[in-house]
Amino acid sequence: QVQLVESGGGMVHAGESLRLSCQASGFSFINWYISWVRQAPGKGLEWVSDIDNTGTGTYIDSVKDRFTLSRDNANGRVVLQMNNLQPEDTARYYCVRGGRNTFLQGTYLRGQGTQVTVSS
Repeated sequence: QVQLVESGGGMVHAGESLRLSCQASGFSFINWYISWVRQAPGKGLEWVSDIDNTGTGTYIDSVKDRFTLSRDNANGRVVLQMNNLQPEDTARYYCVRGGRNTFLQGTYLRGQGTQVTVSS
């Protein structure tokens, strides 16, 4: 079954950290960029970061120097390490098969998401 399954969300205070995982299955993981996107309450989906098959990540400005994306090609897993979380990071986070351009095109495989809530 082709799927992405996210885990690792939770409720934290500002300044704390969370580690999100995305487990892929059913497709050739190494051939795909993987993105994280998020949806804050009352807002649309926002691309956050992607990683290519060599492990090079790109990020939106608001999370640079706080978030780090890594991947384990052997096990089909991507990890988003989120440090110094802020209330504006509160959102449901989704793993997407494909990079930023794929996300912007609007057709992609996406997981069910994991909730991140940051209190001040």
